[in-house]
Amino acid sequence: MNFFLRTNLIIATMFLVVACGGSNDHEVENSSNTKALSGLIEIDGSSTVFPITQAVAEEFNKIYPNVQIPVGVSGTGGGMKRFTVGETSISNASRPIKDQEINSAKENEIDFIEITVAYDGLSVMVNPKNTWVECLTIEQLNKLWKPNNPINKWSDLDSSWPDETINLYGPGTDSGTFDYFTDEVNGDEGISRADYVASEDDNVVVMGISGDKNSLGYFGYAYYIENKDKLKIVPIDGGTGCATPSMDTIANGSYAPLSRPVFIYVNTKHLINRPEVEAFLNFYLNEGRSLVEEVGYVPLPDSEYDLQIKNVISSIK
Repeated sequence: MNFFLRTNLIIATMFLVVACGGSNDHEVENSSNTKALSGLIEIDGSSTVFPITQAVAEEFNKIYPNVQIPVGVSGTGGGMKRFTVGETSISNASRPIKDQEINSAKENEIDFIEITVAYDGLSVMVNPKNTWVECLTIEQLNKLWKPNNPINKWSDLDSSWPDETINLYGPGTDSGTFDYFTDEVNGDEGISRADYVASEDDNVVVMGISGDKNSLGYFGYAYYIENKDKLKIVPIDGGTGCATPSMDTIANGSYAPLSRPVFIYVNTKHLINRPEVEAFLNFYLNEGRSLVEEVGYVPLPDSEYDLQIKNVISSIK
């Protein structure tokens, strides 16, 4: 089955679960006093997905001020470590869950649902004072980021560029962005040179690049949108010409190969047994959709959700 179709079917199923609610008496629409809803919804994981989930949490709290929703940024891997032992209700992820994480969840009797919340374009940045880089190929990125004998100077990438050392910034090894980038650029997930400034917090990477003329780094597109006055985005040639990440190029797939889906994972038992989690997910999948683009990501078309809902309804009759 097509990857995006598979994840969209899961989303559709979730719409049905939340909308139908079984015999639960705590559906959002039926609550006699929305402010009476309370509880704690622990969320952790990807810094890439953080802006979406944080925006949803802030809007949700305007309706349900008594629900506490701390959203951590320990990276996709760090979030999964907590999620698969039952410490969190929701885990933000900028890559699909790994086999070893699935096994950990099974060992700890954690059932979960995977939901695609948006599409992202992993973006390469340089300092605004960099006047020489106008496009980079995947081959050039590989030369920069490969673990064995990587190049270190701009002039090694292009003889017309300055004979200056390149200072690299990027996510840490617990990041799903790190996993995706290394897989696409170096051909193997998790394989990368180690001599760069690493952080699970993309804001740290933004600060590094914005203050260093000879810097280069990468992170999710939303962090460029939020900091475009401090950064210069680099078009990437994946083999069909230079393409700049944008809402359009990410949505239509022309920004390749660095476009990707991003996810949340939801603890099924928490969803069924805790009304605050059900209400939050209901809000996330409905009102939250409009927030995806506001924070710099590409939402899935409504038609995709609607079509998959129909398919799921048909399949369970």
